[in-house]
Amino acid sequence: MTAHSSFALFSHAPRGQLGYEPAVVDSFLARARRSFQGETQEVTSEVIRTVAFPLMKRGYEVRAVDAALARLEDAFAVREREFAVAMRGTDAWIDDARESAQEILVRLSRPAAHRFARVGVLRTGYSVREVDAVADRITAYLAHGTPLAAEQLRTAAFRPQRGGYREEQVDALLDAAVRVILAVR
Repeated sequence: MTAHSSFALFSHAPRGQLGYEPAVVDSFLARARRSFQGETQEVTSEVIRTVAFPLMKRGYEVRAVDAALARLEDAFAVREREFAVAMRGTDAWIDDARESAQEILVRLSRPAAHRFARVGVLRTGYSVREVDAVADRITAYLAHGTPLAAEQLRTAAFRPQRGGYREEQVDALLDAAVRVILAVR
């Protein structure tokens, strides 16, 4: 007779705090493991970067899961880069990263406070000043090589502001910048 024991992959959020729903996180990580082992191709670094989990009381601690996802995304990005270089060559990989970086720079070359579309005055978006500050750091990285880690963009958080920047546009640009950073490491 074997005893069935279940264990949590992560610590649970403290009482009174929400955490990620363990069953959903565990299921996603199992899919990611199968993809990394080559059994499927359903999970990529981009899927990992954009995954969202439902919140619940006593769920997995958010920071611990997010840190694990960042490491997992890095591992997938390295593997994807190696595969692309093997299939198309280093020059093609670098050209793709350069093209993506140029698209980001074009967007960020717009004047401050006008880099992204705004939500209506009665709705809240991201703080324009805070987003512009991060945009300036991305520009400095892409144009001058000023140090910037993917983790800094993954964890960027912006206060809400009435009439602020549209969240979807800012999030898409941050994702594109993370892809570039991971591509040129």
